[in-house]
Parts: sequence; C-alpha cells; structure tokens
Amino acid sequence: MIKPNLKSLLLSSVLLLSPFANASLEDAQLAANEGRFEEALQEFNYLADRGYAPAIYELAKMYEGGFGVQRDYRKAAELYQKAVKQVHADSMFALGVLYQEGKGVKLDKEKAISLYEMAAQKNHPAAQYNLGVMYANGEGVLQDYRTAMSWYQKAAANNFTLAQYNMALMYYDGLGVPKNLEKSYIWNTIAEYNGNMDASHSRKLDERNMMPAEVEAAKEKADAIYAKIQAGLYAPDGRL
Repeated sequence: MIKPNLKSLLLSSVLLLSPFANASLEDAQLAANEGRFEEALQEFNYLADRGYAPAIYELAKMYEGGFGVQRDYRKAAELYQKAVKQVHADSMFALGVLYQEGKGVKLDKEKAISLYEMAAQKNHPAAQYNLGVMYANGEGVLQDYRTAMSWYQKAAANNFTLAQYNMALMYYDGLGVPKNLEKSYIWNTIAEYNGNMDASHSRKLDERNMMPAEVEAAKEKADAIYAKIQAGLYAPDGRL
C-alpha cells in the first residue's frame, strides 16, 4: 500500500510544479544556448529531480552532447527513458536515435522503430521522417516504400523539409507510388520554399521535362498546398 501512495504524492508534486517550471526551463535553455552550462545544469537538475519531463529531456541532451559535463550516452539514455515513461515525445525520438545508432545502449533497430512510432503517433515530425527513411531503406523492418511514403506524407504535412524532398524523389522514381513528374515538381517546389537546395536542383530537372503550361499548373498546386501547410490546415489525402 505504500508504493501507490508515494506515486500519487509524486504526481501531485509534478502537477503543482508545472505552471512555474516552464519559465524556469526557458531560463535554463537560454543559459545553455549562451554557453552558461553550469547555470543551465543546476536548473535542469533541480526540475528533473522533481520529475519534470521537459527538464529531464534537456538534461539528457546535455549529457548526450557533453555540454558542461563529460559526454555520457548511457546517462543520456537513462534520462531519456525516464521522460519516455512520462510520454514525452521528444525523448521518445531522442532515445530512438540512440538505439538506431547504438550509442549508450545496445544497437537495436527494432527498438528504434518502436520508439519512433510512439513519437510519430504524437505527431512528432522528425520521428515520422525517420520512420519513412527506415522503411524506405529496410532498416530494422522489411523494406516497404508505400509505408515509407505514408510516413513522409505525415512529416511533410508538418512542414518537415527533408520529408517533402524525399516525397519528390519517390514520385520521380515511382517508389511506393506511381511515377508522377508533376507531383515530384510540386514537392520539390515546397521543399525549395523551405530552403532545401537539393530540392531546388531537383525541381529544375523536373521542369526540363515539362511543358510551360504544366509547370505553371504544378506551381499553382504547390503554392496552394504550401499555404495550407503553413496554416496548419494540410492533411495528406493520398492524392498529392
């Protein structure tokens, strides 16, 4: 009977902390970004000791990067795992990367996939993109271009530029979808709007094989989709 009571007390403490923790967390993040690592670590540790998942995640990043502390991937993984238990999406993704690369944990691509899926279901764009890459490459899963495209579409809808560019490549090569030059042009254009220079080059190659009227129509479609993405109103529907 003691353990459930302790858990309830801890939960209450976290809930009481949350309204005040965000401001302190932001101050600590600013300190870290400005290279005041000792100050940042002190605040991250204070909040992490009280079970605040975003602070645990930030503390893990400090250990992973070796900022103000000796780089320690194992310690970072342990901290990410604590935050994962609180359903913290960024920590799910970060821990997935460690499992994918075998840093601080035993290399485990299937575990990485599982963690990415958990984060992706919480609409984490980078996790959605990584899933697309792993399915496209058959890394930790059977190669499946259609599933890869599905994850790229979700990340692209969240304006993740690399996913937009990879969608264009898949439409150009006909991987998991019918080969479609117009759609390749559209997603290259959208990725280019976000500063992707590879997409800019790819878009110009698409354009060489299109009629001027086709280019104009495709650009109008790209502009319309990009406006929806920017407004948070675009959802993949399987047609583009």
